[in-house]
Amino acid sequence: MVRAIGFTQSVLGAELQDSTRMELEDITDTLNSLIAAGFVESVPHCEAVQLAEMPVISFEINPAYAHDIKEAIRRR
Repeated sequence: MVRAIGFTQSVLGAELQDSTRMELEDITDTLNSLIAAGFVESVPHCEAVQLAEMPVISFEINPAYAHDIKEAIRRR
């Protein structure tokens, strides 16, 4: 999911669904977990993403964690 979001610009939920090929419910659950942990931010900001709203909300990596996340991905 983090690779699908990327580090340069925000990505719409519908684009995430296309690139990850995950079920809408699974994507929403994963995004909510990443938002709760602080790794991902939604635009506009919300504490939890609703299933019906997810395709039209943009998501981006939290800049405060971007460096650490990039390092973790490179190590794999």
